[in-house]
Amino acid sequence: MLILGIETSCDETSVALLEHRGGNALEVRANLIASQIEAHQLFGGVVPEIASRKHLEAVNPLLRLVKEQTDLSDWRELDLIGVTSGPGLSGALLVGVAAAKALSLATRVPLRGVNHIKGHICSTFLERPDLPLPMLCLVVSGGHSDLVLVRDFHTFERLGRTRDDAVGEGFDKVARSLGLPLPGGPNLERAAATVQKTGLRFTPSNMEPSFDFSFSGLKTAATQAFKKGQGSPQEVAYAFQTSALTQLARQTKRAIEQFQPRTLGLCGGVAANGALRAKMAEAAGDLEFVVPTPILCTDNAAMIGAAAFFEARDHEFPSFSIDDLGFEARSVWPIDAASQPVP
Repeated sequence: MLILGIETSCDETSVALLEHRGGNALEVRANLIASQIEAHQLFGGVVPEIASRKHLEAVNPLLRLVKEQTDLSDWRELDLIGVTSGPGLSGALLVGVAAAKALSLATRVPLRGVNHIKGHICSTFLERPDLPLPMLCLVVSGGHSDLVLVRDFHTFERLGRTRDDAVGEGFDKVARSLGLPLPGGPNLERAAATVQKTGLRFTPSNMEPSFDFSFSGLKTAATQAFKKGQGSPQEVAYAFQTSALTQLARQTKRAIEQFQPRTLGLCGGVAANGALRAKMAEAAGDLEFVVPTPILCTDNAAMIGAAAFFEARDHEFPSFSIDDLGFEARSVWPIDAASQPVP
């Protein structure tokens, strides 16, 4: 079986082709990503209107390139198309959804709208198809900080979420205040890695008894500390990262103790952070621990194709229907609702 994935939820355009190898095993035959970092560099962050235009410029060339690189002779050879339909930037999502609907209509290949967070979770199965369930998954990115209990491929329970800024957003905004270039998160991590110890401390937010997170106060504290000259950029980066990761690990450990999962998963763009990977591996203890390779942590279409496959498999791979094209892009779509098809 061949599955095409399309991802345009934020500032990266991605198209991927997967092949089902049996069971949960999916081979990534192509996973192309067009970055927009240079286009947004001047503004210090993602500009939604620019992101949408860049997606328009990139999506068709990427589709052609995937076809060439995988020797796909005809789009009708596909068995399924998956596209991110939410959550994300509305204009950016519309580009991918429109492209996927057009391709599905022209080829009569079934199409499924995919929840972006569910895609991140399914990236763990691209890394390890044999993962035992239930899995506790920490999804951390520029737009999301969710702690999700995955009982099976269509049952997701969000245990906790950020009440304000996502952790990746906090990384990016603190990096910007420190004068670090885009991408903010990776550059803040590199700055923090130059420091072994500092007297500067930020207290992690305590959200107990909930499993929620909060990073807004931490972001403000770090920004103000630097403005007041309380530490160098490297020291502030180190103190901010230490506090943020401490909060993530503390809530994850509490959830492990209460829900007793068999696997701990880490995914999303911030999962590429080496310090976080090490801290979550420690938190996992005797559990199976999985974190995708960095290319599968970022927004990518391979994870969207995987999510579409697992969802369609549970519904016996329905044939093409014009009614399946009636879904819309959704800027807000909680993972709890991802077990239902897009209305």
